[in-house]
Amino acid sequence: MSGKTLLSLIVVLPFLGSFLAALLPVYARNTAAALSGMLALAGLAILAFFYPAVTGGGMVRVDIAWAPDIGLDLILRLDGLSWIFAFLILGIGALVVLYARYYMSPEDPVPRFFSFLLAFMGAMLGLVLSGNLVQLAFFWELTSLFSFLLIGYWHHNQSARDGARMALIITGTGGVCLLLGFLIIGRVAGSYDIDVIRTQADAIRSSGYYLPALLLVLAGAFTKSAQFPFHFWLPHAMAAPTPVSSYLHSATMVKAGIFVLMLLWPVLAGTEEWYLIVVTTGLATMVFGAWSAIFQQDLKGLLAYSTISHLGIITLLLGLGSPLGAVAAIFHTINHATFKASLFMAAGIIDHETGTRDLRKLSGLYRFMPITATLAMVAAAAMAGVPLMNGFLSKEMFLAEALADHQGTIIDETLPYLATLASAFSVLYSLRFIHQSFFGPPPRDLPHEPHEAPPWMRLPIEILVLACLLAGIAPNLTIAPFLANAAQSVLGARLPHYSLAIWHGFTLPLAMSLIALGCGILGYLLFRDRLNAVKRSPVVGRLQGRRAFERVLAAIMDGGVALQRWLGTKRLQMQLRILLGMVLLLGALPFLRFGYSPGTQQLTPVDPVFALIWIVGGACAVGAAVTAKYHRLAALVLLGGAGIATCISFLWLSAPDLAVTQLLVEIVTTVLLLLGLRWLPMRRPELWSGSRPLRVNLRRATDLGVALAAGVGMALLSYAVMTREAPAGISRFFVEQAYPGGGGTNVVNVILVDFRGFDTLGEITVLAIVGLTVFSLLRRFRPARESVRTPVQQRRQNAYDEAQADRSLGDTLADYLLVPRIIMEWMFPAIIVFGIFLLLRGHDLPGGGFAAGITFSIAIIIQYMASGTRAVETRLSVLPLRWVGFGLLIALATGAGAMLLGRPFLTSWFSYLDLPLIGKTPAASALLFDIGVCGVVVGSTVLTLIALAHQSIRTPRTETEES
Repeated sequence: MSGKTLLSLIVVLPFLGSFLAALLPVYARNTAAALSGMLALAGLAILAFFYPAVTGGGMVRVDIAWAPDIGLDLILRLDGLSWIFAFLILGIGALVVLYARYYMSPEDPVPRFFSFLLAFMGAMLGLVLSGNLVQLAFFWELTSLFSFLLIGYWHHNQSARDGARMALIITGTGGVCLLLGFLIIGRVAGSYDIDVIRTQADAIRSSGYYLPALLLVLAGAFTKSAQFPFHFWLPHAMAAPTPVSSYLHSATMVKAGIFVLMLLWPVLAGTEEWYLIVVTTGLATMVFGAWSAIFQQDLKGLLAYSTISHLGIITLLLGLGSPLGAVAAIFHTINHATFKASLFMAAGIIDHETGTRDLRKLSGLYRFMPITATLAMVAAAAMAGVPLMNGFLSKEMFLAEALADHQGTIIDETLPYLATLASAFSVLYSLRFIHQSFFGPPPRDLPHEPHEAPPWMRLPIEILVLACLLAGIAPNLTIAPFLANAAQSVLGARLPHYSLAIWHGFTLPLAMSLIALGCGILGYLLFRDRLNAVKRSPVVGRLQGRRAFERVLAAIMDGGVALQRWLGTKRLQMQLRILLGMVLLLGALPFLRFGYSPGTQQLTPVDPVFALIWIVGGACAVGAAVTAKYHRLAALVLLGGAGIATCISFLWLSAPDLAVTQLLVEIVTTVLLLLGLRWLPMRRPELWSGSRPLRVNLRRATDLGVALAAGVGMALLSYAVMTREAPAGISRFFVEQAYPGGGGTNVVNVILVDFRGFDTLGEITVLAIVGLTVFSLLRRFRPARESVRTPVQQRRQNAYDEAQADRSLGDTLADYLLVPRIIMEWMFPAIIVFGIFLLLRGHDLPGGGFAAGITFSIAIIIQYMASGTRAVETRLSVLPLRWVGFGLLIALATGAGAMLLGRPFLTSWFSYLDLPLIGKTPAASALLFDIGVCGVVVGSTVLTLIALAHQSIRTPRTETEES
């Protein structure tokens, strides 16, 4: 297997595992856990295989063709920095999987949890391995989406739903800013390739677009990494299960913003704007988070605010702009991931075994769970920066950088004092975490009798704590090579000399560290009782980010309501009028700016027969508009006449493919519109009486004016286009390249499934969403009885309320209109064969997947007309959701198959196959894509049919029951 395939597998495997885990039954928790763990370990093995290639500043790069004509490719890029982040994602991810196997309750849908976890793991791996900024932004948004699902996993919990919503809105908004910043950087650099962008660092920093790009990128990074004032979403995300908190808030989610800052450090750092914004934000976050953590009464809340503080330290180090600061930031990122993941897991064990995380209720747990207590003490010591722990080494590097002079500002003068203060706070809340939980008198009135966790549940904590010890005691033998590789990938030739020795002598950073250690211990001894008595810090109470967030949301909602009150209306006609008015205004702007001038070419003489067809079609369209107020069924028939005229026009102008599609669509839409008529409100007599109110006449005159403006505008535009000489451009290209490039002689179909296949994929995705939306909106509603029943039918309905309560409109038509069912049922196989015929020949002759899907839908609709929806659901066993799902999967698999063969996404393959008894037969991969299109069309049409038709007529009894 090639290196290209192996590197791609690192990203693909978690998504594949997520899909498989989602298919597992609810009770298969062991299978889901084993699948997740094996995939994480497989990713680690692949990552270890690439380690020699990334040492010494090396890099592994894979370019996957996507849209090479416009310079947009998928790029996977593995260097020392991305390697260490991928290692944390996969390594801690594997440990979280093992921990979650014992933490999650059997009553929870555990396979769904592991499905979300693996999808998030894949999104994070895609983010850190992306070599293209647009691609990175895509995976960035995926991490926001899957973290939303993980945080809100216990959706029955209101706090979980609120925390998930808050995290999604904050990080999603930041993601939009990040994308805009990336687009600006790519525009200035002339490429979105990260390696190219790094070579244009000087040009970007000297550009006038530097400051907007910097602000937008920092907005995205700060929201993701919970920097002040966007920090408040992180504590509320603690409503998630502890394995989620341990994973998202130590090594993955919050580190995504840190990774982007490190990745773009060579491009954006080194300016006064970078220094002032990043350092100030990191400094405020560090102090505020540490101060807030002291007053937390919830174990996870304490760890959440401590995470905010340590993220502030990392951001501050990156903001200093010095190479040593960048090295210290990378080092502390690794250390923080190890000790914070283990502390979250320890807090989860305490909660799991005692039933509470309230520090005021916990005490003396050491005698009940000594192993867990010992592990937590070591991890907390690493967080506090105690010597011989990994946290001590990176904290000493941080303090040394705080003493250095960077910009000669007041920040440099105050930074050593604030850094020492924050370190003292870190010691204080770490000591409080340990002493309050594990020492003191035995606990009372706990929900559960405390006891030690199972050995396998403790194993992840033991591994992480061992890593903290080894990195702290023997850093040069353990963490030093990985740190050097990561730092060199960021700094390159600017890599400074630094030492990870345990002892540097009696230095000022050591003195600051000892002062912080002593002040933290003294502060806890003096204020321990007072800390247990308060609910929150006075500062935290005044800086409630959640209140500001909810006020902003409320203001947005109020603004939307006011705008709706001003512009909105319950009448669809008014909404369409506003929409068409805006379109007309936008369409007129170019003419107002540049004027209107027709071309010089002479028009083709009009054939009298063709003109007669258009006159009939226009008369049908006008008649449909006029009679819609009087007789809706007549208007629908006239509308079909206009459609037939359009279909004949396509044939006349040598466009049989469009004619076939138009005719088939007319059949389906006519039936669906006929079913939709009963959803419309009852016509009001004054609308068709001789004495209509003035407002009715005014409204109809307005509609006529909008229609005339649209029609005249399109006529003028068409005339201007048709009187100009057509450029010898894209149309000739399609005609000439349809067969050699796409393997088909039907140019329209080749365009849809080959040249513009990605557009078609987007269109069928939209079609699937529309079908699901229509079904979701209408499945719980019932049409008004007076909308579908004449007075005679209504009296008959009232006589048979009980018998007819659950019958569909199709059943009623079959009973009252005596539809010849047998003939309609005989038509089914003939129409299906015709649909297959259109599907198979579509690449060379008029037809294709869309036409075939509409044909199959017509066959199903005829069965509905003959026997009602029960025939569609029972005898035919049409499962529309599966049609839609498998159609989309087949279309995606067709595109992915091309990528596996080293071709751009959705590149078609064409050849001739010599089949027995048949002979030389053309074969194209586009047929598979057409099959996917066909499946989506059938599924979406049947979903709409069921939504419109399979609804009971409202009866007095059902109205009473619903009320």
